[in-house]
Amino acid sequence: MASGSGGRGGSVLEVLILQALAHQARGEVPAALTELRRAVTLAQPEGYVRLFADEGPPMAALFKTLTKEPPAAGYVRRLLAAATRTEHRPGRPAALVEPLSDRELDVLRLLGSDLDGPDIARALSVSLNTMRTHTRNIYAKLGVTSRRAAVRQAHDLNLLPGPRRG
Repeated sequence: MASGSGGRGGSVLEVLILQALAHQARGEVPAALTELRRAVTLAQPEGYVRLFADEGPPMAALFKTLTKEPPAAGYVRRLLAAATRTEHRPGRPAALVEPLSDRELDVLRLLGSDLDGPDIARALSVSLNTMRTHTRNIYAKLGVTSRRAAVRQAHDLNLLPGPRRG
């Protein structure tokens, strides 16, 4: 992340993204694109996607304009694709914007079992806090808020083997 951000790169990006969306909402598209260009410039070295993609259609509209500009065209096309995928499509599960790590997949498999949180942590030889962090990340990436929904969504996305339960 750019020096001078004091380790707050994600926060700076969030502010720039919100400023871009606020300008866009007021019809100030050139100002929105200026803020978005700054955000993309900061985000590209780290490969941030989710911060942009979570904004969905309004962000996709801005990215459609930016894809015509050469400096970060490939990265912007990737962000546009991610923002477009986050739009809800009834009857079909959303694609993952950010893939699950191997460890998150391990936790997800065990979330589908009868083990409780402490037992999952012991089975993976990690602390309960680490297991909870992985679970929060899984929920965020799958766009769910419960263990049962995470397992169901994982089956729908073919992330877990075997028949869908629950």
